[in-house]
Amino acid sequence: MTKIQVLQPGDEAILEAFLIKHAASSMFLRSNLRAVGLKNNGQPFQGKYAAAIADGQIVAVAAHYWNGMIILQAPAHLESVVTSCLELEKRGIFGITGPAKQVEDASKILGLERQQFRIAEREIMFSLELSNLTVPIGLVTGHIECRFPIPNELELLTEWIVAYQVEALGQLDTPELRAKSHQTLEKRQADKSHFCLVREQTPVAYCTFNARLPDIVQIGGVWTPPELRGNGYAKSVVAGALVYARLQGVKRAALFTSPNNIPAQSAYRAIGFQATGEEYGLFLL
Repeated sequence: MTKIQVLQPGDEAILEAFLIKHAASSMFLRSNLRAVGLKNNGQPFQGKYAAAIADGQIVAVAAHYWNGMIILQAPAHLESVVTSCLELEKRGIFGITGPAKQVEDASKILGLERQQFRIAEREIMFSLELSNLTVPIGLVTGHIECRFPIPNELELLTEWIVAYQVEALGQLDTPELRAKSHQTLEKRQADKSHFCLVREQTPVAYCTFNARLPDIVQIGGVWTPPELRGNGYAKSVVAGALVYARLQGVKRAALFTSPNNIPAQSAYRAIGFQATGEEYGLFLL
């Protein structure tokens, strides 16, 4: 018999045992779990997790996070875990992400029409064993350098984060977005989860890790200003970030990108990423 229950601190091990079976499409869930456990006090990376449990093992989970995102890994009992994780919750819904079919089905369960979402995509999942990483020649020769940002670059990078969210995520450039982008940047700087590609001491591209585990990292936003595109900077900043990760003992990288973003796909393939055959749903309100 399957039961649905809200997970509590102390349930971390049983949840990780389930998520690791779906490692590539569970990076956000696993990274957040590792960062803060199963606390749900409205702080960054915290959320309410509802799981389906059969014979003492988790077989599905949905989490509603501090920022309004619903993240899924529910190959079964989808409706039950989605409704349970939202029950009595006061925080709103910002979006849904997880395996593509689950995301589409969850949006219908919640009565949300596709046209209500500013972004509603089935994105291509890519994976790379870091032993197979191809490092662009410019990084090898030192013509360009990938490193952590320095303080006097943060104002520029805030502008880049805003531009990325407007272009890639359909956000509006508002004072609220700018304030949130500055906060995001400060957190990334503290966590050392973002990287600058620099040419002649000038930043030319930027990327982030949006989920990290000891053995695997997930590439998040990648940004090259429009006037600098076509120079291979995107693949170089990602490769440089992954060289750093590899030195820390990370073995594998994952990412997902829009099927319509052919330049991004080409950049990722050029440094060794391969499509996994899976699709990742990204629906944002």
